[in-house]
Amino acid sequence: MLNRFLIEGPGDARFTILLAHGAGAPMDSASMTAAAKALSEKGFRVARFEFGYMASRRISGECKPPPRAETLNPEYRAAVAELGTKGALIIGGKSMGGRVASMIADELHAEGKIAGLLCLGYPFHPPAKPEQLRTQHLKALNTPALICQGTRDEFGTREEVSGYELSDRIEILWLEDGDHDLKPRKKISGFSVAEHLATMAEAVRAWADGLTS
Repeated sequence: MLNRFLIEGPGDARFTILLAHGAGAPMDSASMTAAAKALSEKGFRVARFEFGYMASRRISGECKPPPRAETLNPEYRAAVAELGTKGALIIGGKSMGGRVASMIADELHAEGKIAGLLCLGYPFHPPAKPEQLRTQHLKALNTPALICQGTRDEFGTREEVSGYELSDRIEILWLEDGDHDLKPRKKISGFSVAEHLATMAEAVRAWADGLTS
């Protein structure tokens, strides 16, 4: 059984990044592990956690569908309170994890508990259902946010997202030919997943440094 949090990076880091997993993969998935490693190498303290339904899968072995994203808001708030940080805190996650974080971000930001929001592959809509947008709360988001998105992400491509109404507090880093895990096709794009993760981490570092400058 894993610990409540998977933590890496310096304990005295200026920023801690709390990341939740996506709907179908756990906090120690290959993509989450690689992203956390890239961020920790840029000096961030990175903490990963799991929602209750995912932790239960480890015990039961049953892959039941995840609950509705908004029902996980209290669990994310509880993780923020339990983690405890000395420096500034950025919340976010992979796909659904980032979506849940985005729904509680303004409340926590107004309370002075977080400095920003980081989403790795935001699920703007379900695959093949571009009409079912998950952007209503993003139109008036007041929390500084950075979304790192692959240009061919089936949950929201660059062409699709360019037409959305989003808050001016949201910055988007587009990673060429990246999929929902930010992974590009090397032969087509010329980039490797390691290169994209390094670019992502460098962009997050620059963005975070600007939050308290």
